[in-house]
Amino acid sequence: MIRLEARPEPSRTFKWASPLIAVTATVAIGFALFPAMGKNPFDAFHAFFVKPLDSLYGVGELLLKASPLMMIATGLAAGYRANVWNIGAEGQLTLGAIAGGGVALALHGVDSPLVLPLMMAAGVAGGVAWAAIPAWLRTRFNANEILTSLMLVYVATLTLSLLVHDAWRDPEGFNFPQSKLFSESAILPNMLEATRLHWGFLLALAVVAAGWVFMQMSYVGYQMRVAGLAPAAAHYAGISAPRTVWLGMLIGGGCAGLAGVGEIAGPIGQLQPSVSPGYGFAAIIVAFVGRLHPVGIVFASLLMSLLYLGGESAQLNLALPSAVTGLFQGTLLFFLLAADVFIHYRLRGAKRVTRAAVAASDPARKMSGV
Repeated sequence: MIRLEARPEPSRTFKWASPLIAVTATVAIGFALFPAMGKNPFDAFHAFFVKPLDSLYGVGELLLKASPLMMIATGLAAGYRANVWNIGAEGQLTLGAIAGGGVALALHGVDSPLVLPLMMAAGVAGGVAWAAIPAWLRTRFNANEILTSLMLVYVATLTLSLLVHDAWRDPEGFNFPQSKLFSESAILPNMLEATRLHWGFLLALAVVAAGWVFMQMSYVGYQMRVAGLAPAAAHYAGISAPRTVWLGMLIGGGCAGLAGVGEIAGPIGQLQPSVSPGYGFAAIIVAFVGRLHPVGIVFASLLMSLLYLGGESAQLNLALPSAVTGLFQGTLLFFLLAADVFIHYRLRGAKRVTRAAVAASDPARKMSGV
């Protein structure tokens, strides 16, 4: 028989190897899955992982899609390290897009370099305000922030849909549910010719760098790590649990709101019923694949971005369903969580103890014949 035995201390080897194990297992599942779908696995993997990057435009798309994932995952990682579980980044991204888009529409036609900074400030404020709701419910009523932040995603999405269908709908948009196209001053400049990559990528790298400084070098970041690793010790040291919840939620909300502005001021250029293909949820996977570390998050963001591009390429070249992207994302998370078990536990063989063996080892039971 085999049983799990707790390790004396978490395995550092498995901590860093588990993402690689999860990726390898996901690839293995793909090799088994594609033949079942009637596709050559080597052709499928070429379409999924090589074809999207065979041109400069593809590389630009990779960095473009990785940018919001980096920002959101960095903000979420700060809260997750403190055991503050913000699952509603998708809604906070949407509120950030609404707030930033509202500024762009209010200043439509204004040619000023201040438009973009105002949009970003409004986006951060929108994401922070949306994240403040579950933070207040948690600290005031001890409501589960996982449920409240997740339910607010749907409220945010329906709010955006209401605006673009009614008050903010473009009167010259042929009745499509979308806002006016933003002015040139409200669009992020292009960073690489012949691609859609804009300066939001550098902004994402700046957020990652700021996240590293906050989590690794600041006193507040140290307090949040202590609160996550040893809540009893944090309480004894006087670290405020409500403040930790507020910081964890608001940091995640602010980063998600900024990512929302990056989407509408970048590739989209207007408000639509949906401004994200699920970046807020995918960033949760990115944060854990990156081991909640900013450097790991950068590489995990590139991997998740490649999964998005690969799914689109598989649809075009192999006529595979769009659900393949979600399948790979879910499989990656499943294997990551499974591999994480071995950070704290190891496999041990256990001998099966029979009744005869117990009787033989107990002289009193042996003499009584029991």
